[in-house]
Amino acid sequence: AFTSSFSDSSGVTGRPRKARALRIILIRHGESEGNINEEAYVDTPDWQIALTEKGKAQSREAGKRLKEILGPDESVFFYVSPYKRTIQTLEEIQKMLNPKSIWGVRHEPRIAEQQFGNFQNVEAVQQAKVERKRFGRFFYRFPNGEAGLDVYNRVTSFTSTLFRDSQQLRGQGVNPERMNIVIITHGLSIRLFLMRWFQFTVDDFEKSYNPSNASLNIMERMENKHGNQWFE
Repeated sequence: AFTSSFSDSSGVTGRPRKARALRIILIRHGESEGNINEEAYVDTPDWQIALTEKGKAQSREAGKRLKEILGPDESVFFYVSPYKRTIQTLEEIQKMLNPKSIWGVRHEPRIAEQQFGNFQNVEAVQQAKVERKRFGRFFYRFPNGEAGLDVYNRVTSFTSTLFRDSQQLRGQGVNPERMNIVIITHGLSIRLFLMRWFQFTVDDFEKSYNPSNASLNIMERMENKHGNQWFE
């Protein structure tokens, strides 16, 4: 679990808030072809990199763990990065769930992987990653690509949408107190989502690492004495 003494990303404290989702669960995609062979990016666009068979099995295990977490009357709403490997992860997870528990799925480009350029020159990208380690992961900009800061800004915009969507779901008769938000995305996007949500510093981010493939990173809802809803 991830802990923080800060309020949710709306930044509002000291005022009762309407119910938020029961949990927010962040899942990194399963093992991909690019995870085991960086040369996969030479001829295949990053967004078309597929899961390995091991990655599909990891994703089904993630689905089993998610099913164990969900209570009998709980539902789930998915956000997924529009990359092949994340969509395949979602498909394998869904196989393990009761279809009636799935309220909806939304493809969300703002939680896509950091852009490293188009078709990649493996040697150039490897050299850039060495430079990034020395320069700092958050501010380093890949040639023809993005800095971590760019992804942070995308994720920040998505977080605002997350709250608006929760209100709309409530208007459609969804009980938010029994709703789980599941976000299937990429390692860096998860770290930057948590950085934004908990207001971690750049130094905190630099000390963090990507979660394992197909791991569940669970944020549980809790309330303080003022009735504000937080996540731990």
